Amino acid sequence: MTAKDQKSISLPLGIVVRRAPGVTRWAKQVWKAVGVLPGAAEAVWKELRREGEVVEYHAATLPLVLYRTDTEAYLSGLSTKVPSIYVVMRETDDDSPLEMVLATASPYEAQDYADTGEELVEKVPMPEGLVAYIRDYVELHHEEEIFVKRRRKNARVDLKQDGIGDARIRQVADVYRAPRRSETIH
Repeated sequence: MTAKDQKSISLPLGIVVRRAPGVTRWAKQVWKAVGVLPGAAEAVWKELRREGEVVEYHAATLPLVLYRTDTEAYLSGLSTKVPSIYVVMRETDDDSPLEMVLATASPYEAQDYADTGEELVEKVPMPEGLVAYIRDYVELHHEEEIFVKRRRKNARVDLKQDGIGDARIRQVADVYRAPRRSETIH
């Protein structure tokens, strides 16, 4: 099977999360996705760097899956000032502070997760090598959709009046007329 025939490709992507002290008394810690590691090995909250109270972790490795049907979304993401990967995270009740749910290059998919309000969606700048990787994939699979204006059918829709009034109500004639005194329903 050639690269053009594949419906999707996958690349392991390490997610780097930073823990910093909170700035208010209500938030003791602030967690933020700050980077991605293309081609990373598996890891579970592995400490990468520590500077004072700020710690960066390789929180998880997720598959970045690119689908050939979503190239328009990837193109939209690549055309922004800073092309980004969107990391979707969810708060948990267990020992780990956050669950890594998804990494995507599609701003449309990220928007769907952001709309629910249940997940945290962080925008992380793409490394240049990952930008080139996704751009090559888009160039290989993207096909512009040609806009086809719909044409009206020549059927006359004004000749028949379907569904006038309610069938449960007795009516003498047209429901849009005002009733006369002799036609009142008892």
